[in-house]
Amino acid sequence: MLRLERVSKRFVSGRDEVIALADVDLALDRGEFLTIIGSNGAGKTTLLNVVCGTVLPTVGRVWMAGHDVTTVPPHRRARWLARIVQDPLQGSAPNLSIAENLALASRRHRRGLRRALPGRLRRRLRELLREHAMGLERRMDDPVCLLSGGERQALAVTMATLSRPDVLLLDEHTAALDPHNAQRISRLTEGFVRELDLTTMMVTHNMEQAIAMGNRLLMMHKGQFIVEIAGEAKARARVCDLVELFAKRDVSEDALLLAGERT
Repeated sequence: MLRLERVSKRFVSGRDEVIALADVDLALDRGEFLTIIGSNGAGKTTLLNVVCGTVLPTVGRVWMAGHDVTTVPPHRRARWLARIVQDPLQGSAPNLSIAENLALASRRHRRGLRRALPGRLRRRLRELLREHAMGLERRMDDPVCLLSGGERQALAVTMATLSRPDVLLLDEHTAALDPHNAQRISRLTEGFVRELDLTTMMVTHNMEQAIAMGNRLLMMHKGQFIVEIAGEAKARARVCDLVELFAKRDVSEDALLLAGERT
């Protein structure tokens, strides 16, 4: 479903050169859920940007749903791909209503930008929102700018999955939320992933979340995958085990837990 073949990305500024990704290979089948952790500057966000097409690899190929999308622009990859970012303000149009945002999301990849929801679709989406138990189904005509961060992120998750993408990218999508809402959005996300059998890649600084979600875990450092944990080994893993694995690669705990600059 998603495959990266010997992907490298080099950034050059004057005489300085940064290797953000170094000869990365990755294959995800349909329904696999991969979580990625790593130190600041490890290349996690660059990896997502290469998959999205906002950054082109210096060398290597990117395949999605059997198509070579290495040079395909982001708007054309959207037929296969959805991405949810950290900032709840970026996942929706704040001055449009919940219903209008859902209408636009439901028409992704179709011609036209009709903002009205047909009655049958409106009823179906109201029922979907009711399952979130956040009261959004009663606020379909409210502008999104009135929603809280957790409510906006719940809407963003719903919008991203409406078009049933082949690949879902989660870019620290709960990091800006309080613990209660972070857990809520994590459960909501996992429900959509299971129901729609989505191939999912999640980047997170939260090692507990990385262990709890998904069936594979990759550890990144200096643009490379240094450890993979899957299956029963992942289910048994603890945060201290991950920190110890990083320590063996001379990665300090501070570098792992400080959510500062991102590459």
